[in-house]
Amino acid sequence: MYSPIKLALKYIRYYLTASNGRGFEIHSPFVFDFITKVLNNSRKFHSFHKIEHCRNMYLKDENELQIEDFGAGSRKKLFQNRRIKEIAKSSLKPKKYAQLLYRMVDYYQPKTIIELGTSLGITTAYLSSANSNAKIYTLEGSSEIAQTARKTFQFLQLENIELLEGEFQKTLPGLINSLNSVNFIFIDGNHRRTPTVEYFRLFLEKSTENTIFIFDDINWSEEMERAWGEIIHHPQVTTTIDLFFIGIVLLKKDFKSKQYFKIRF
Repeated sequence: MYSPIKLALKYIRYYLTASNGRGFEIHSPFVFDFITKVLNNSRKFHSFHKIEHCRNMYLKDENELQIEDFGAGSRKKLFQNRRIKEIAKSSLKPKKYAQLLYRMVDYYQPKTIIELGTSLGITTAYLSSANSNAKIYTLEGSSEIAQTARKTFQFLQLENIELLEGEFQKTLPGLINSLNSVNFIFIDGNHRRTPTVEYFRLFLEKSTENTIFIFDDINWSEEMERAWGEIIHHPQVTTTIDLFFIGIVLLKKDFKSKQYFKIRF
């Protein structure tokens, strides 16, 4: 993980070189449509208040969970006790980005959604609420975090979510084999280069040209930057959108050449 100072310097460089986010200088119809109708849509949906209320409860929750760590920084299964408020502060996707994911699902209406990294279930709730007809599969490695996420879904009365508990390398292959296709994928777990690239390649087996990939923390560390670099240069990738903290990948075959966009958000 980069230090806060290095991350801030990288963000400044991104901000100075990225498009202004208004879309007028974008020549791709799909990306222009995304910017004007999704990225810059300021509408407040009715689900937002209840989900953010749930987030705020977790930010004050002093209860401890014993969690397993399978991600970056761990080469073997580790256990540690952490207060829920600390998990909420460090692991939950900020409201700005969680609500962007909601708007993407609301606009594109994917039917099958997979999330790697449930955490306390706040981002999952946004994905679920945006399209009640979609099936959400969310994967979480830590048992007690998964139990807390289930409470989130119950509290918010969300019924289109299936939570798979366990290490990704054990739960993900079986899930992918059981599906005909995957329309929307949010990868927010195990922030290391090799697993991230492997997840992407595994998902490609059930992806179509309309599948949308979202990668979290693409500038979080040198490993994640390398993973992002490998993914955007994959032969099947035609368009990428770099929002600094998240990256969006498209596979649309009607794009004649690769297009790389860096947009302020």
